[in-house]
Amino acid sequence: MSTRFTPDHEWISIEEDHEAAVVGITKHAQDALGDVVFVDLPEVGRTLAKGEVAGVVESVKAAADLYMPVSGEIVEVNEALRDDPSLANTDPMGQGWFFKVHVKDLAEYEALMDAPAYDALVESEQ
Repeated sequence: MSTRFTPDHEWISIEEDHEAAVVGITKHAQDALGDVVFVDLPEVGRTLAKGEVAGVVESVKAAADLYMPVSGEIVEVNEALRDDPSLANTDPMGQGWFFKVHVKDLAEYEALMDAPAYDALVESEQ
């Protein structure tokens, strides 16, 4: 399972069964936001295009939109994150995932940044 990244600091990993991809915010995004206090997650069954706003993350510092990294249908949301938004702080690329999406076009996924490219982006922003 490989993880890809967006310029907006979301990550996406296709699960081994290829049925869905898991989406969340990166550690860099979490660090910039600070303590997450609320998440607005998309509705299961909703289909969104790449780049559309899928949800909102609110922290003690700011609110930020969560963008769709690829086009697809939302197949699951992380109810544990809704109940405990701090999971986005403690484990942003694990237990703090936001939603799962059925990827409509794998080429959109493949076009996203790999880890070295994302690390270079983060480095350039500092």
